[in-house]
Amino acid sequence: MQPSAVPELAHTRARPIHWVATATAVAGVVALSSLVRPGSATAAQPTTPAHDGTTAAAAAPPGTTGVDFPLECGPVKAVVARKASGDLDGDGRPETVAVVHCDAPMGTPPDGVYVLTRGADGGGPRVVATLVEPRQRLTVTDFTLRARTVTATLLGYSSDSVPSCCPDLKTPATWRWNGSAFLRSTPAGAHSV
Repeated sequence: MQPSAVPELAHTRARPIHWVATATAVAGVVALSSLVRPGSATAAQPTTPAHDGTTAAAAAPPGTTGVDFPLECGPVKAVVARKASGDLDGDGRPETVAVVHCDAPMGTPPDGVYVLTRGADGGGPRVVATLVEPRQRLTVTDFTLRARTVTATLLGYSSDSVPSCCPDLKTPATWRWNGSAFLRSTPAGAHSV
């Protein structure tokens, strides 16, 4: 390497102060990026104009309390592990998607994923679709609802001989309403062990 003949270019050498300044700038960018994030799915819907020109309050999403989930738990009760709300079908009323399993004292009970809605008359919440059946022996992780799409990672088993403690398959899945049913899609080659 040839040394610089021009003293004005002495600033091109990296000195410790340059590294400190760079590290400080990177830390500032990381700190700022942790404060600025996209919002998560919320139950709040924007207000919409009513027929008389005033604004009507958005409908509250259906809750999970008191819902009779199609899940056989025997002497233990069903537990809602996760839930998210949003307008999945574009009708202006929010739905709630719930990940539910039996409150087993040991092991990893399988999850069921259910879509809840409330009738136009404002009645109680009810299950209108099942996205994951508990009999499939899947555990749901990375569960989100965003942009009218439900996304999750499903942990499962390659055979009945795999112990319930140790799922050996991991599959990403998404569900989206097509106007008459929720369609599940899985990226090609997405199964991993």
